[in-house]
Amino acid sequence: MDTSVHIATVAALRERIQCLEGGATHRRAVLPFGIKAIDERLPEGGLALGALHEVAGAGTGAVDGTAAALFTAGIAGRTQERVLWCVTRQDLFAPALAQAGLTPDRVIYVEAGNEKSVLACFEEALRYRKLGAVVAEVARLSMTASRRLQLAAEDSGVIGLALRRWRRQAQAADFGQPTASTTRWRVSALPSTSLPVPGVGRGRWRLELVGCRRGESAEFEVEACDAQGRLALPAGPAHRSIRAARARMSSGGAQLHCTAA
Repeated sequence: MDTSVHIATVAALRERIQCLEGGATHRRAVLPFGIKAIDERLPEGGLALGALHEVAGAGTGAVDGTAAALFTAGIAGRTQERVLWCVTRQDLFAPALAQAGLTPDRVIYVEAGNEKSVLACFEEALRYRKLGAVVAEVARLSMTASRRLQLAAEDSGVIGLALRRWRRQAQAADFGQPTASTTRWRVSALPSTSLPVPGVGRGRWRLELVGCRRGESAEFEVEACDAQGRLALPAGPAHRSIRAARARMSSGGAQLHCTAA
């Protein structure tokens, strides 16, 4: 048995797999967040275009669900073309999406009767190359369906955003099931930024990168999307990787944070 032949075969297979996964031999266009702490956690320095990404609220409540929708709108708003948003019911608040960077004149809403129809619209729209992004609200996303969506996105170069929305607590467990998505994000609302005068400051979110192909999980505290769809980091080192956070917890260490008057 010729060992060199086997080594060459394995090397060829590895190169082929890397190409299929969008590795160095096939670098894809990306949509960066413009925040180094986040972009450096993503293998290509931003959200890959021509790929499927998932976003979900940390809980089943309306507050975290709204934060997830606004985070999704901010991503879609930073693309250049029109955005197709697939829903099963008309419960989106367009002015709020506009404040997150996605103005009404750029959005085409498609209302489908059920999730099966939403997924069909999602896949078909992803094949249309002239869209900037396609968003679809789904509670369940199987591996088979996500693979079809990922392939459609890769073929067109359009970014697909699966916004996981749950009507019942039992549906939330589906987010733990594996899918073919390139990244998976979980968003939860935090108290807004304090103001020197009475009033409501800029919203804050805990942004968790819970899954990333060829990357590591991470956690950040960010200020919510502005009117251009851009996030910002609060003053001070509020973001951190999950690994670093767990290391601090396991060591029992504590940090003191001082705020200048």
